[in-house]
Amino acid sequence: MPSDRSQRPETRAVHAGRDASRSLSPAIWSSTTWSYAGLEQGEAHTRTLHGTGYYSRWGNPTTDAFERAIAEMEGAESALAFGSGMGAIATTVLALCGTGSHVVAQSSCYGGTHAFLAGPCARLGIEVTWVDGARPGAFAEAVRPGRTMLVMAESPSNPRTQIVDLAALGAIRGPYTLVDSTLATPLGQRPHDFGVSLVLHSATKGIAGLNDATLGVVSGDRELIDAIWSYSVLHGATASPHDAAAALKGLRTLDVRLDRQCATAHRLAEWLESQPAVAAAWHPALASHPQHDLAVRQMRRLGSVLSMDLHGGREAASRLMSRLRLVRPAVTLGGPETLVSHSVSSTHGALGPEARDAALIGEGTLRISVGLEAFEDLRDDLARAMAD
Repeated sequence: MPSDRSQRPETRAVHAGRDASRSLSPAIWSSTTWSYAGLEQGEAHTRTLHGTGYYSRWGNPTTDAFERAIAEMEGAESALAFGSGMGAIATTVLALCGTGSHVVAQSSCYGGTHAFLAGPCARLGIEVTWVDGARPGAFAEAVRPGRTMLVMAESPSNPRTQIVDLAALGAIRGPYTLVDSTLATPLGQRPHDFGVSLVLHSATKGIAGLNDATLGVVSGDRELIDAIWSYSVLHGATASPHDAAAALKGLRTLDVRLDRQCATAHRLAEWLESQPAVAAAWHPALASHPQHDLAVRQMRRLGSVLSMDLHGGREAASRLMSRLRLVRPAVTLGGPETLVSHSVSSTHGALGPEARDAALIGEGTLRISVGLEAFEDLRDDLARAMAD
């Protein structure tokens, strides 16, 4: 029972992915396996692409509802869910690339993405060229016609909120293009509208939104998603129906959560820019952000995540984190609690100094995922922590 595509995105988020059962809460199909009538029907299930009602590694009705909701929110023909955001990244890359393939990737990206491309992909003979995603033309210039299979961007990037020109990325012809849109969510931007082939989310973060589900998802044209599905049943990074149901529930409140979180993140970033302890702050809503104008043009909301560099490096970051009372140290983002993480020692801990420099993070870089608390309480907590 699809919602009306003429409706505004925030309305579609409430109704997308529902079926004809009239159940207001998503039904959770926890079964791993369904029986079938006989050999012929079993064989038909085995040969069906992205089907349900056979085996949950093939597909699950609850997971299917979540996939349909994300496809609708992103304006795509189809979507495929995974057991985590990294499951989505690893499966998508390995489904499209093999020994001798070439990938163009953004230097400023999540540490797990960088580690996967630089480690397992390199061992498998997949070559990666790293580029500055904010430099005009950088992605297109790095493409090797006939060899580049995938161009990967992350916008906004984790943790420095670097913004990629989605129209320029979508205009690249030949390889598939992919945007990790986790920090934006489907209500923040829609890369498919700019011609991007694949849009990926760690739905663990803002989409689910309550730190109670681990989930990844990728959307795109049906034929391409079916090709990735064909590999995914072998890779086995299967999404849990319980987590898919939690993410569907999270999607229903995403709009109101984002409104509050993005507004508070902007105010907090403006305040942090004025603090003596802060060397620099980054959030796409700041006029000082290098890609502020681009972000305003292509995003509906500018994000709930900000980052800052502290004078004093790691020692200053450690001191601040140990003094916080309200803001909690944790590695995730997008939930109702405001969280802080030290990138070098957590999300980007696997990167060497050169890769960290390319990712624009240093020993004093902290990422803040802004939750639903009052701005004044967050400001006061950070002010106490930064006080001499």
